[in-house]
Amino acid sequence: MVGTAREHDVVVLGATGFVGTLLCEHLARQAPAGTRIALAGRSHERLVRTRAALPERAHAWPVLVADTDDAPSLRALAASTRVLVSTVGPYLQHGLPVVEACARAGTHYADLTGEVPFVRQAADAHDEVARATGARLVHACGYDAVPSDLAVLVLHRRVAADGAGSLGRVRLVASARGGVSGGTVASARGIAELAGRDPAVRRLLADPFSLSPDRTAEPDVPQPSDTPAPGRTVDGRWVATSPMGSFNTRVVRRSNALQGWAYGRELRYQEVAATGSGLRGAARAAGLTVGLPLALAALAAPPTRALLDRVLPAPGTGPDAETRRAGWFRMDLHAVTTTGQHYRALAAGRGDPGYSATAVMLGEAALALALDGDRLPDRAGSLTPATAVGDVLVERLRAADHRYVASVR
Repeated sequence: MVGTAREHDVVVLGATGFVGTLLCEHLARQAPAGTRIALAGRSHERLVRTRAALPERAHAWPVLVADTDDAPSLRALAASTRVLVSTVGPYLQHGLPVVEACARAGTHYADLTGEVPFVRQAADAHDEVARATGARLVHACGYDAVPSDLAVLVLHRRVAADGAGSLGRVRLVASARGGVSGGTVASARGIAELAGRDPAVRRLLADPFSLSPDRTAEPDVPQPSDTPAPGRTVDGRWVATSPMGSFNTRVVRRSNALQGWAYGRELRYQEVAATGSGLRGAARAAGLTVGLPLALAALAAPPTRALLDRVLPAPGTGPDAETRRAGWFRMDLHAVTTTGQHYRALAAGRGDPGYSATAVMLGEAALALALDGDRLPDRAGSLTPATAVGDVLVERLRAADHRYVASVR
């Protein structure tokens, strides 16, 4: 496992980017005194400017020059730290060399990807090496997919403690307020382009168990649709396709399999997005159902992609400070166990979910990997938030005013 004889505890690669800067601000405010943090990126000048704008305690943090296209610089960076956090996306374009460097160096790694093909490629290429070196390679440590992944873990813990069987039907209803960054758009564009020209990628994206560590061992249990027709919940809210549900559900199923299907081999897990009540909620649900596949198709086609590039956020940009402060997220989970008992769970927090709240999630995951090693699950390799940091991350996020609770319904 990663020892203490490293120069740094945490290195943030991509520190000058939009989310990278927010992450550094969180670490500057919340990391315990004495935590050895460094900033990394391609430009020494930009790193120095970014550091100068951070809270005062960060002004002595080292700046390190590294490039995802420069393998020697990545190897040196990974060898210098206990944990390397990468905010350099799109990950399909820039991520695999970073994962490889960490796996080979025995360095823990965390990112905030929401890209199914990238996670699949990283696991296939580097899981075995990481297990041998003791590196935890932890994908999806932001809004996608920490709240989903940890909420199901908390739900499982409660059901198991009550002796109520295992999880059967679980449905997550997501509500949120926030903005969109250029990085998110770039990731969606990359996946749409790849799926548009590669049938194998389309098959991967359509497979509900596409991130399973052992696809052939998955139970023959039909999974709910990623694109359900608009409908209403018991409290009258309209729901429709969740934009990131097709990623988050696969992360949750991977967590289940990595734990020996501890949640249950009968798990049928779905995520939907709440759009409001009444006629307005119904219209939003219909618009989301129709508009999401059209938007992805437009991103995949060069002529319409060029038009969208003129109006969508550019890389390196994102929601302004007021939008980030006003944001929030709430995920309500409704479950029926194999014994027929009904449970509910909640994951919620303040701040723009994709940016302010994501900086908290990714920052606390990095600190857990760096500082809480003796309390983490005894696992290495290509992991998920629930299987790599699990209950420790739940504790950390609760301390940061995020809510994770489960109860009998």
